[in-house]
Amino acid sequence: MTTLANRPNTALLVIDVQNGVVNHAHNRDEVVANVATLVDKARAAGVDVVWVQHSNAEHMPKNSDGWQFVAELEVAEGEPVVHKTYADSFEDTDLEEVLAGKGIGSLVVSGAQTDECIRSTLHGAIVRGYDALLVSDAHTTEDLSEWGAPTPDKVIAHTNLYWENHTAPGRAAGVVKTEDAFKPAG
Repeated sequence: MTTLANRPNTALLVIDVQNGVVNHAHNRDEVVANVATLVDKARAAGVDVVWVQHSNAEHMPKNSDGWQFVAELEVAEGEPVVHKTYADSFEDTDLEEVLAGKGIGSLVVSGAQTDECIRSTLHGAIVRGYDALLVSDAHTTEDLSEWGAPTPDKVIAHTNLYWENHTAPGRAAGVVKTEDAFKPAG
């Protein structure tokens, strides 16, 4: 249903599953394991995997330990890595060019942080004409409740709730569980 012409393909986006982002995240090990499962399932189904890697000169500079993807995940040869410095993975990156070059109009989104880069990228995708499916058990965030945010479990649940019910003309949004992602039609 994407509104992008000649873009019939789907990609898995793995957003910021980096040491400095998820080391203290809610249900870190479970979420990373689900992301690893998604990567395996996408590759087996012939679905492109696109990696997004955040950097920040002050808190997570390029090539630092915090900037590296977690040890449980490995970028396969030929899989694109998009480097970003803003929450929305499209903002000031080559993500759109990568996706256009592969005929991708639908995204399956996983990673971190739920209340920043995941939400921003989901909305960025929808406004740009993409279908955007959030994997409900493959995104996480850290506990920011001491600064007034809800606890991570509530942030994740709320994001799943509102994305499950999100709509836009000519585009599809929604959520799927890891176990149901990339299942063959039929």
